Amino acid sequence: MNSAVVLKGVSKQYDDFALRGIDLHLPSGQVMGLVGVNGAGKSTLLRLLMGLIRPDGGEVEVLGQRLPQAQVAVKRDVGYASDDMRLYRGQSLRWHMDFIARIYPGWDENYAQDLLKRFNLKSQQKLGGFSHGQRVKALLLLVFTRHPRLLLLDEPTTGLDPIARGEVLEALADVLRDEQRSVLFSSHNTADIEQIADSITFIHGGGIVASRDKESFLDSWRRILCQGQLSAEIRQLPGVASIRNSAPLIELKTSAFDAGTLPVLQSLGLTVKSVEPMSLEDIFVTTVRGDNTP
Repeated sequence: MNSAVVLKGVSKQYDDFALRGIDLHLPSGQVMGLVGVNGAGKSTLLRLLMGLIRPDGGEVEVLGQRLPQAQVAVKRDVGYASDDMRLYRGQSLRWHMDFIARIYPGWDENYAQDLLKRFNLKSQQKLGGFSHGQRVKALLLLVFTRHPRLLLLDEPTTGLDPIARGEVLEALADVLRDEQRSVLFSSHNTADIEQIADSITFIHGGGIVASRDKESFLDSWRRILCQGQLSAEIRQLPGVASIRNSAPLIELKTSAFDAGTLPVLQSLGLTVKSVEPMSLEDIFVTTVRGDNTP
């Protein structure tokens, strides 16, 4: 399978932060959600993929080419959008569209007109009159209409109210269904990621702590409420990520739930009271905390 992004042992050191030992694979045509709290390393990782900064160690490959050596050629096929990118408030969206069209020969005017309607934007309106949600949509329009093979979206929904966030995510999902693009979408909002991603990667403290396809995450994690005595054998069960002991009730969170899990717990003297699926947010929090309280 072709790869849009491959990172091998990538590291980047700053005075107060380090990205370390990053191994990551994004297959072509897939949408990966990069989930982490603020300061986890999401933006640093995306800047490495854009060639904006150089790694201190490891290999960075984007669209089959090594960075930073091939960054000029790669950037023609990469679209980058970030919450901190600014458009010219005194200029119209049409001015921005014409500006991008002069730089990128792959600009698709018919597609731009379609996105104007889909995003409900007015091309002659100045950006200073746009709401925050409209500015996000305008930025995505300018990126999408170049038909980049890889999209790097860095917290694009940050600061949006719930209605605007829903509109942006719905529009983004529609566009991604229309065209097969590889996408790396970073956010600290797991609900945003869950809506559009094929696979999920958790990053915390500068390192990747888990990376799997979304359905595998959701299918294999469970919150199990039991009654009985907590033993060393229970603590050592594969996949147990969190234990809350409020005798006689015990809450287990496991990342390896299958048909054999409940019989094993029962064989160890526990009575299973309930089994619940876990949200992606709960899975993320449990994973990064590594909570195993007595």
